[in-house]
Amino acid sequence: MGSESAEPGGRTALVTGASSGIGEATAVTLAENGYRVVCAARSEDRLAELCERIGGAARPLVLDVTDASSVEGLLSRLPEDWRAIDILVNNAGHDEGGRRRFDEGSAQTWAHIIETNVIGLIRATRAVIPGMIARDRGHVVNIGSIAGISPYATGTIYSASKHAVHGFSEALRLDFAGTGIRVTEILPGMVRTSFALNRWHDEARAERFYDDFGECLVPEDIARSVLFAVQQPANVVVSQLVVVPSAQS
Repeated sequence: MGSESAEPGGRTALVTGASSGIGEATAVTLAENGYRVVCAARSEDRLAELCERIGGAARPLVLDVTDASSVEGLLSRLPEDWRAIDILVNNAGHDEGGRRRFDEGSAQTWAHIIETNVIGLIRATRAVIPGMIARDRGHVVNIGSIAGISPYATGTIYSASKHAVHGFSEALRLDFAGTGIRVTEILPGMVRTSFALNRWHDEARAERFYDDFGECLVPEDIARSVLFAVQQPANVVVSQLVVVPSAQS
């Protein structure tokens, strides 16, 4: 097994969907705890602002996980001394057009959710994993959802996408059992972010959705969960971490 330890020691993390919400909080938390962070997302302006705020420990990477060529070439677009990715946090995802009965959404809408949440995650992992294998060291952290183990009405495709992430995470961990590569799935409950706004593009509706739910998690709660998983000794694998607010427990 590789020599990965709980100490950052200049280790480099790549966080997808880093321009807001859980991804942004994770990038900041990792940087604050001694990791170098490649902040990856589609929004160049938001990435620039985030990396300026973090400082020299951060590097922006414009990345669209739904674009195969964008993902395949991601390492080549980084400076050479930033290409050895020790930690991959697969966070990019959405539910745009979701929270409605299956027949009320178009096949194109549903396919786009799968393209981002599942295929994009697989692409990013496939792009980074060869380096981890060569070094016999690395950690893949997939941001799943409790929807991946507890489906709900009006969440047909989002739940399906997160069930896929759950199955992928479990099998990937078994693929690399006994090596220096660890795999963790974080399964959050309700987190108050811009996720609902991106789903409906209606600020009032998004705020009402969270208000009606009651107490929610915040992105920093999930960021601390990621940090906990990656800081464990090399012989410890946090395979799954379910994190819910007290209102959902």
